[in-house]
Amino acid sequence: MSTPSTLTHPSTKRMQLQACVNGARDAAEHPWLSADATVVADDAARAIVAGAREIHVHAKDSRGYDSIAPDDVARWMRALRETCRGVPLQLIVSSWAEPKLEQRLAAIESWTELPDSVCLNWHESGADELATLLITRGIKVEAGLWDAGGFEMWKRSPVRGDCARVLIGLPDEPRAVVRDHAEAMVAHVEIEEPGMPILLHGEEGSAWSVFDLAVELGLDARIGLEDTLRLPDGTPAPGNAALIRAAVARMRRV
Repeated sequence: MSTPSTLTHPSTKRMQLQACVNGARDAAEHPWLSADATVVADDAARAIVAGAREIHVHAKDSRGYDSIAPDDVARWMRALRETCRGVPLQLIVSSWAEPKLEQRLAAIESWTELPDSVCLNWHESGADELATLLITRGIKVEAGLWDAGGFEMWKRSPVRGDCARVLIGLPDEPRAVVRDHAEAMVAHVEIEEPGMPILLHGEEGSAWSVFDLAVELGLDARIGLEDTLRLPDGTPAPGNAALIRAAVARMRRV
């Protein structure tokens, strides 16, 4: 995907810093990655104190697997609402949590505790139907775009313009290619939906280089144990709060 010449850098808007607190990681990877919603909620609260303004979380079942089941979502939403009062909460609805589209739709219909927003990966089947249902229920939709294929599906979507934000996710790739990959995706999104907020993030080895690029471009950004277990200097992160503090420090330098 080549970079169009109309790329803009919205440096005048205030970027949103999101803490992605757990992800689909195994609980054994870090002490703060737990199947216990109250444990993760306590760490999320520390991330808010450190400077995060949103929380992105994967609800879990009792075994620690990603879940969108109504009881699991309710338990996680209640725990996070208790510790992160007034902070926007975002869930992810993914095919790995529930492969069958009909079951994903039924689960969302049955939610009793609602998140503020949901991230949908647009390359997965049923994104249009899921987005329509979420919006009907008063839940904002963030379109997750990971590659050119996902972008093309979102571009053709009848609910594209109803999305509250686009998430551009970059894989763990060398620093040398991060900028070209990111700027190409950002430019194409801006052509299709000028002014729509964009959140840019990387994973593992690309997490901090992509974070720095998001700050440079004036885009929303995220960091947390979902994306990396390490601080910028490569040392293990004690928790999400330490990652957010490091992110805030880098934002201030820019």
